[in-house]
Amino acid sequence: MPSTHDTLPADLPAPVDDGAADHLRGMRLPDVALTATDGGTVSLARLTGRTVVYAYPRTGEPGQPGLTPDWDAIPGARGCTPQACDFRDHHSDLKACGVAQIYGLSTQTSAYQREAAERLRLPFPLLSDPHRAFAMAARLPVFWAGGQVLLRRLTLVIDDGVVSHLFYPVFPPDQSARQVLDWLDGRAA
Repeated sequence: MPSTHDTLPADLPAPVDDGAADHLRGMRLPDVALTATDGGTVSLARLTGRTVVYAYPRTGEPGQPGLTPDWDAIPGARGCTPQACDFRDHHSDLKACGVAQIYGLSTQTSAYQREAAERLRLPFPLLSDPHRAFAMAARLPVFWAGGQVLLRRLTLVIDDGVVSHLFYPVFPPDQSARQVLDWLDGRAA
């Protein structure tokens, strides 16, 4: 399937590793139910097998400006749609490498996410944490923009409810799934 990535600006600022996600390595995730765009609920702590979850600030709406006028200048903010498309485009490759489940996670409502999942033809559900119950319980890194608390971009590899690998910060966002594949194939640290 051809990619429908947004074009990312060449001068997109790269986020730095501020250590805000270090505590996640080896963590047993909290048992918090998250609403999925397929209508179900998911607790990442209860899933068996290998799961990949990418957390992102928020998907944009076509034709609408970013959350704030300086959205592109916030390191790690821009790129949610390209990241989702990268996971979509590499979904079968991840499954072939033993990944049982793939999810995207944001603080946006499930109704908002449903539109994005349909528009982008995602073969996996997006998870909604609008009250940040999971984010706060797991102490996920966040940032403020436009009066909202948003998740910093990261990717978790979870084995039976325990974080076995962490990608943080994720940059560039349109290569997030490929970074996971490289790690799964043993080509990256």
